[in-house]
Amino acid sequence: MTDKKNTKLTFVVLFFLSLACFPWLSGNFGIDLMSKIMIYAILALSLELIVGGAGLVCFGQAAFFGIGAYMAVRASSDTEAASLVWLLPAAVLAAGVYAFVVGSLSLRTKGAYFIMVTLAFAQMAYFVVHDTPLGGGSDGIYLNIKPVLGDLIHLDSPTSMYFFTLACLFLVFVFLAVLLRSRFGRALAGIRVNEQRMLATGFSTYNYKLAAFTLSGAIAGLAGFLFAVKDGFVNPEMMSWHLSGAVLVMIILGGLGHLRGALVGAFAFALLQEFFKSESVFGEFAKHWHLGLGLTIIATVALLPNGLVSLPGQLKTRLIGLQSDDSELSDLTISKGKS
Repeated sequence: MTDKKNTKLTFVVLFFLSLACFPWLSGNFGIDLMSKIMIYAILALSLELIVGGAGLVCFGQAAFFGIGAYMAVRASSDTEAASLVWLLPAAVLAAGVYAFVVGSLSLRTKGAYFIMVTLAFAQMAYFVVHDTPLGGGSDGIYLNIKPVLGDLIHLDSPTSMYFFTLACLFLVFVFLAVLLRSRFGRALAGIRVNEQRMLATGFSTYNYKLAAFTLSGAIAGLAGFLFAVKDGFVNPEMMSWHLSGAVLVMIILGGLGHLRGALVGAFAFALLQEFFKSESVFGEFAKHWHLGLGLTIIATVALLPNGLVSLPGQLKTRLIGLQSDDSELSDLTISKGKS
């Protein structure tokens, strides 16, 4: 068990150290791409909290992501830079409040009904920004002046935005890792395994699920805020069901029940997407990148049902099995030689 924990810790340390060193090894395109992937990783972590933590499959995570993004733009001024001290919490709070409202109603249902209700609320939010002046319609709206934190943090340059996003990703990961090991996290795990038993032991499972759902939406709002600041632009497509589905695929691809899985899944999904879109590799077939990405995901899930995080363990098991078979064969050969 200790070796397993050390392996996990080593992976996390190396993962974040690699991200910290990346800007010195890449140009502006690579920095921008990696910033976008880290934002998706935060969004994936937010969904992992309720899917992997409590067993609640939500299909409306993009709504909270989009609300955080739109709040970042709508609350900003066109004449002076807004302060991160209040703008970031405002975006997170707006997403969290909407998540609380959605969770209060949708958590009264279960299974497929819960999935459809969360999708319905997400589509409601989508059409509000798509069909009203609030969100600028289908054209979206621009963030003309990016927020600052006094003279310490200016998010105009790709490098400063990169490191700010990396800091947010690290803090979210550490926060969720501590949370899931607390009494609250253990209660969520119990709800995921057997909610009726948790009810029988006196736990108010509805309140636990609502708290987790609200927190998940707030973290998704943080990801949306970062996305809006990075691109300086938001549009309704940020809130479409396609993004909710993509984030769900990320955590399944990486491995449900593991925060590391959300990180690995987000990076794997985004990098595979860029790979199959590359015309220098696939030529004309790059226009059909969805096909290549879909087949790769199907093959990965079929071969690694526990996600990409299980790959090292499977390789180790197979290698140990091969070594065992080789030793047995060697012993058999020696015994035959002696006879």
